[in-house]
Amino acid sequence: MLAKRIIPCLDVKDGQTVKGTNFVDLRQAGDPVELGRAYSQQGADELVFLDITASHEGRKTFADMVERVAATLSIPFTVGGGINELRDVDRMLSAGADKVSINSAALRRPQLIDEISSHYGSQVCVLAIDARQEEDGQWQCYINGGRIPVGRSLFDWAHEAQERGAGEILFTSMNHDGVKTGFANEALRRLADTLTIPVIASGGAGRMEHFRDAFTLGHADAALAASVFHFGEIGIPELKQYLRTEHISVRL
Repeated sequence: MLAKRIIPCLDVKDGQTVKGTNFVDLRQAGDPVELGRAYSQQGADELVFLDITASHEGRKTFADMVERVAATLSIPFTVGGGINELRDVDRMLSAGADKVSINSAALRRPQLIDEISSHYGSQVCVLAIDARQEEDGQWQCYINGGRIPVGRSLFDWAHEAQERGAGEILFTSMNHDGVKTGFANEALRRLADTLTIPVIASGGAGRMEHFRDAFTLGHADAALAASVFHFGEIGIPELKQYLRTEHISVRL
């Protein structure tokens, strides 16, 4: 069995790491470069850095922060936010990122997935999907940091992205984001069982058991979290030891 990955996510706004609930009510959590270094030392498998207002404000992700992160890390990291064309991808990879995460731009122009995968390889392209389960039970995709619904089904869009060459799906449940009651395991399992590319769970981590459930019930390949790591509620070494006791394969 491939080892399951633990991925801290750093949402960056104006050069600082922030975290909110249901995509709003942001509070500061520290310097992203220092946090990234600490997570690398603690045994995180990968990191994700997201410029959370880049798409909304039409800005580009700042390459200087990526360069500083790359100079301090020994683990792979993904950068997202404001990536709209190959020139943006090239800027991030040249600055030291291993992968790029695209979200709003891909829903607006799905061919971007094809372009990234054909130019750089599927392993570089992480498709992030922010989706909300609506009152009718359907999962709808949103863009611009969860602000605008686009009328696309989570599952249809994930399958199209896979066909276009995405290397991974990073699925964030907007219903669960920051609430700390567990991941959206039913939707995760449906994604993981019908896709052939890895699925990263995001949104809802509050206890160690939630990570276990994402892997055992949700069949996720990786689990991403933010505030439980940023504010010291769960330590990565302790989490991995716990998962080992639950017979889940992780790198110690």
